[in-house]
Amino acid sequence: MHPVLALVVGLAVTQVAIMVTTVYLHRGLAHRALTVNGPVAIVSRTIIWLATGMRPREWAAVHRRHHAATDTPEDPHSPAQVGFWRVQLANAALYRRVARDGVTVDRYARDLPADRLDRVLFDHAFLGLGTGVVLLCLVLGWETGLLAAAIHAVSYLMLSGAINAVGHTAGRRVHPNSATNVQLLAFITAGEGLHNNHHAAPTSARFSLQRGEIDPGWWVVRLLERCKLASIRHHDVKLRSVA
Repeated sequence: MHPVLALVVGLAVTQVAIMVTTVYLHRGLAHRALTVNGPVAIVSRTIIWLATGMRPREWAAVHRRHHAATDTPEDPHSPAQVGFWRVQLANAALYRRVARDGVTVDRYARDLPADRLDRVLFDHAFLGLGTGVVLLCLVLGWETGLLAAAIHAVSYLMLSGAINAVGHTAGRRVHPNSATNVQLLAFITAGEGLHNNHHAAPTSARFSLQRGEIDPGWWVVRLLERCKLASIRHHDVKLRSVA
């Protein structure tokens, strides 16, 4: 076993998964802030399937509900409602419970119907996760591969939880909404730590709105646009007074 290699690979896989989550799932599907072309969408869906097992339309639906009912009893993962540690440690379970309630996806993801690839591959979470683990084991050896997979799972879940837990509890509130900006969190979550900015301008593909703020996800969005692989909905920031 090579624990250092497992740590490096596990954290690298997490950062790739976080980047695809913010660019494709969050800014793209959930908010339509950008549209990626077909090949980029397929690659993004494949990475999400292998690294997280999430169904994109379910993730988008739950997130849209979060924006529609932020920090109210209808919010799927509000630390103000269910407590900081429950969101931090069980964020994935909160997503899953709401996504499978028979209401949220039908209401909030009507524009994201399942296609043939979803039915054949991407809706089968355990198949995707299992394939991802097998690939790591084939490349790194089974012991190092399993350790890398475990490191990725823990780090991805904790970072995703922090976006909602820390991002609605501690940090700067520049705009009039209950989310917060934490630049340190933004560095390790591809810009997602600029959560107050995002709630202020949810249809913006860029989360860095003030001088000195850094949004790594925006760099990828701009690269995709320059390579003609994505189109941005609007470059001007459209602020909402309440989010």
